[in-house]
Amino acid sequence: MSHSNKQFLIFLGKRIRAEREKMGVSQEQFGHKAKVHRTYVGMIERGEKNITIHNLRKFADTLGVHIKDLLDF
Repeated sequence: MSHSNKQFLIFLGKRIRAEREKMGVSQEQFGHKAKVHRTYVGMIERGEKNITIHNLRKFADTLGVHIKDLLDF
């Protein structure tokens, strides 16, 4: 993975974490709502794993935001 790709994943993870924290829910609670495992949520938030577009949509829906809001650099 290139350096710029890793930087983007970290940026995206921070955006997701900030929105989740605004909701006032834990990673486990968020994972349950988004129908993904809590460890997956953590890996995404830390930029350790590349999120699929399908899961990005699930995350955005669960957060109540548009995908473009999470991707806006």
